[in-house]
Amino acid sequence: MTPETRAPLADHPRRFELANEMHARPFPSLDAPAHALFLALKAPRDAAARDKSLDRAHLIALLDRFGADHPKPGATHWFGELGRHKLKWECHTEFTTYTLFIDGLEERPFDASEYELLPADWLAEAPGARMTSAMIRIEKLDEDDAGVARKLSEWFVSESVAAAQVLDDAAVLAGDFRIDTAGHMRFAVFVRPDISQRRTGRIVQRLTEIEIYKAMSLLGLPRARELSERMGTLDARLTHLMSDLTGENSPADESLDQLLEISAELESLLASSSFRFGATAAYEAILHDRIDVLRESRFEGRQTFTEFMTRRYDPAMRTVRSTEQRLRAMAERAARAGDLLRTRVDVERQAQNQRLLESMDRRADLALRLQQTVEGLSVVAISYYALNLVSYASYPLYEPLGMSKGLATALLTPAVVLLVFMMIRRIRKGMH
Repeated sequence: MTPETRAPLADHPRRFELANEMHARPFPSLDAPAHALFLALKAPRDAAARDKSLDRAHLIALLDRFGADHPKPGATHWFGELGRHKLKWECHTEFTTYTLFIDGLEERPFDASEYELLPADWLAEAPGARMTSAMIRIEKLDEDDAGVARKLSEWFVSESVAAAQVLDDAAVLAGDFRIDTAGHMRFAVFVRPDISQRRTGRIVQRLTEIEIYKAMSLLGLPRARELSERMGTLDARLTHLMSDLTGENSPADESLDQLLEISAELESLLASSSFRFGATAAYEAILHDRIDVLRESRFEGRQTFTEFMTRRYDPAMRTVRSTEQRLRAMAERAARAGDLLRTRVDVERQAQNQRLLESMDRRADLALRLQQTVEGLSVVAISYYALNLVSYASYPLYEPLGMSKGLATALLTPAVVLLVFMMIRRIRKGMH
């Protein structure tokens, strides 16, 4: 067989899909000066199970207003021209993000009117609520760091601002993670003149990811606080039941019913919160990964993003983790206590069954004795009637033999009784 006629090697049905996934979300290319608007939308409830076609329809409604090309059917990302600007859209498991890249700087730093570039009626029809929004200002970094420090003091809250040199002093990032009066977060990016456009785009992309994953991971904190109060009540009940495992204060069956009720509620809480806690852990890991790749170094003695997260963000994550661990530990305690109580109930029931069997044995003995007594009385009764019948049948023989009725009856009585006794005994043996 020649190479030309050889059958081609079959590809896995998803080979190209999986290979292209590595290149599905390219970083934008930005040339400073510029600014960006970031918006993240999330359905208030059951966001992971939402109809994602509504997110795509919302994007298409925006693209149609500017005559832009549509994404492919079933696409979860899109990047292209939107009028004079560029738009990056991504559909994630729980949220959808829009990032609008605009050349040049706004006349007034962090001017909220820039969001008017997104039509108000289109925003009002969004299939979700705003999870976070941010304004990112990208400027050229001159040789004078004092000018940057002055701008940071003017733009951000000094006690909260985090600033750092990143990517081997290629740029300076800053932000205070506070919502301004217009409802947006503020971030500033100062890039060196020799930095490439794609590298600038990567930095801005990292900033948006840090903000959205911070916001999404913090959703686990309210859930943890809601659970803590209920867990405190259940913990007190569980501790009381476990301290009474000996059954001195309440019967084991009653304690087991209460314990099963607590276990069922704990399992319900665990099932309803497992997705939220799991998502929080995943978002937290992504957040720290995005910060690590920036390779921070200190700028003007200010706290870095890593230090900010360590002080302000990590305690919330520890609260979520401790709540999840406590909930799982309580469920395990309830399961162990349930096993102990079920064992105790089984032992008590076995003891009751043993006593019942002993009582049945005693009743069986009494019944046997009563049966034997009745059998003895039945021998007497049957013998009495049998003796009368035999006496009547033997009357004609009395005179020839010269015996009186009394003597004949006395002689017949032992024989009749013995025959009746042997007959009853034989019948009883035949039944056994």
